[in-house]
Amino acid sequence: MTQTMPKIKKSDLKKYIRDIPDFPKPGIMFKDISTLLKDKDALKKGVDMLAKQYKRENIKYIVAVESRGFIFGSILAYKLGAGFIPIRKKGKLPFKTKSVTYDLEYGTDTLEIHEDAIEPGSRVLVVDDLLATGGTVRAVCDLLKQQDANIVGVAFLIELTFLKGKQRLKDLPLYSVIKF
Repeated sequence: MTQTMPKIKKSDLKKYIRDIPDFPKPGIMFKDISTLLKDKDALKKGVDMLAKQYKRENIKYIVAVESRGFIFGSILAYKLGAGFIPIRKKGKLPFKTKSVTYDLEYGTDTLEIHEDAIEPGSRVLVVDDLLATGGTVRAVCDLLKQQDANIVGVAFLIELTFLKGKQRLKDLPLYSVIKF
């Protein structure tokens, strides 16, 4: 059975993202990816665009951020023939961990990785569904540097350019499929 290419163009992907006003709090326009996920051609196109960008990078691990990053990260790991490493919130991983605490708009959060997840020098790609202010992915990259990972880049399905998250990640190659 041969697979056909999705009929969707990259420029069409924005229409598969649903806006939800005032979620999770008043004044926020939430970009809902569930409408893209449920359309097999839109999902395939989004993942294919990410895979195309990194297919020649010899990536050993895809590192993804809980929880929506797991969706794209795991599919991309499969597509690129890489391993998958989950970054989770504090207390969710069962083995010994390394952690990083970072600032949020209202408070702090802590992310963890298994201390033996990545061998020093491993080529890793950090994947998340959306780049907003860049704080979470910056923390993930700091955590990976503690493990001497070679961060090949950071990749997102969506980038909210008006929040300038790219500036927090300017030391890393960054790719986003869709920009708002």
